[in-house]
Amino acid sequence: MALPTHATVEALDPVLAEMAEASFAPADADVRLSPRELILLALVADVCEQTLGLPFQLHVQAALDNGLDADDLRELLRFISYDSGYPAALAALERLTEIEREHGLPGPTGTGHHVNADDTGSPIPAPMRAEVRALDPYFADYMDLQSRMRADMSRISVRERAFATMTVDVLYQTLQESFRAHVGRALATGATPDEVRAAVRATAPFGMTRTWRALNVLDTLLASNT
Repeated sequence: MALPTHATVEALDPVLAEMAEASFAPADADVRLSPRELILLALVADVCEQTLGLPFQLHVQAALDNGLDADDLRELLRFISYDSGYPAALAALERLTEIEREHGLPGPTGTGHHVNADDTGSPIPAPMRAEVRALDPYFADYMDLQSRMRADMSRISVRERAFATMTVDVLYQTLQESFRAHVGRALATGATPDEVRAAVRATAPFGMTRTWRALNVLDTLLASNT
């Protein structure tokens, strides 16, 4: 059984299908981000918004078309679970498994990464860790654990991870400490300001007014980095 296509949306409402296609076209044509990066961000948006019906199915198909596999998609869900919330990521994982089963898609191989849950320390920069520990030491321990458990992931690149967490920030409007940290991480991977801006702009089809606010905040952050 084939996954839904644009024709499925057209059958529901041809006018909305035309509007949606035109809305996604600018992001799809933006060469600053790869097709793989754009579809990863669309999947992150689905998790945050819990739009796990037809939109999620279309994005899963697009992910497969762009060379991502079941293991890649699961690493993405594992990675964003601490920012999106574990319940949201778990709901997406359940739906992904259903889609694979219903449409006869290849499932995961069972390979993952080392979950370093029992150690100490964190890959988070020391100044940020100190800032969070001064705020609440128990929360700091939780943040250390979350970052440490993801340190050995490798299927989703550091740049892609930075853009993914920025997308969570835009959709949840957490545009203070975490957004600043995630923008900084993207820049540290070598992403240019224009590429960072493109990653924020790619969220517009999922809620334009939130993107507008995020671009205003991003302007201030980029100015402070020059």
